[in-house]
Amino acid sequence: MMQERKDYLTLHFIVLIWGFTAILGLLIDIPSVEVVFFRTLIAAIGLFVLLKFWKRSLKINSRKHMLQILGTGSLIALHWILFFLSARISNASVCLAGMATCSLWTSLIEPLSQGRKIKRFEVMLSIIAFIGIAVIFNVEFDYLTGLLTAVLSAFIASVFTVINGRLTKTYDPYVITYYEMVGACLSIAAFFPIYSAYFVESLSLIPSLSDWFYLSMLAIVCTVYAYSVSVELMKRLSAFSINLVVNLEPVYGIILALIIFGDSEEMSPGFYGGTLLILTSVLLYPLLNRRYKKKALSTDIIR
Repeated sequence: MMQERKDYLTLHFIVLIWGFTAILGLLIDIPSVEVVFFRTLIAAIGLFVLLKFWKRSLKINSRKHMLQILGTGSLIALHWILFFLSARISNASVCLAGMATCSLWTSLIEPLSQGRKIKRFEVMLSIIAFIGIAVIFNVEFDYLTGLLTAVLSAFIASVFTVINGRLTKTYDPYVITYYEMVGACLSIAAFFPIYSAYFVESLSLIPSLSDWFYLSMLAIVCTVYAYSVSVELMKRLSAFSINLVVNLEPVYGIILALIIFGDSEEMSPGFYGGTLLILTSVLLYPLLNRRYKKKALSTDIIR
């Protein structure tokens, strides 16, 4: 019980740090793709040095697992690119509101991946959350593209969270994170020729001094530390319970954004109403899940 409480407190601290990532993304001048490239490059180097200092083995026994981890890194890269893109084409608050759908995607993906039935109350909570999204659509239509981009980013995040939940049962979380950062960095590097030919006039590969500072914070604090610890927590907490707490990221992030950016982050009452619906669906889950388990247990006893 004490360990579980400690794990959840740690997770909340990690989510607070993640609430700051959208703000860091807005403070960095270079485009989203380059931001993620430098973030993963710095993180991979930092993790490599850390693992060598700790004298931990970097060996992955299975080639299949290695490809799976590197592939998951590609998904993480896409998730982060969409995340930062959403913040830039809308704002940090809209981006974080869209990310609040992450646990709801997980409620569908996790049972399907495990071959178990989807719980009816999870579907009900998903409907409430999507009503919240619809409310935001109606009152903040100018930010529709940004919100949809964030929702897609949340879906991808739920996929790799479920994958990581399996991988942590076999490998060191920091080793997993290292190879995922390598996979993410290599994926973006491979994408650069297409990106520079069709999406931008030239690559922004020489960040300013201030960009280097914010990129280092993003890589070391938000990735090497926060992401690695979150992967380690997956050993003891389910993917859904982790994403449930992660859905408090909008609360932390929006408060931080209002403090830092002020008026530019202020939204209409409808936006906050829609966000409240999403978070309500998320926070109702533990209560309904506990009731579901008690009902299932009593049914088994009767049988």
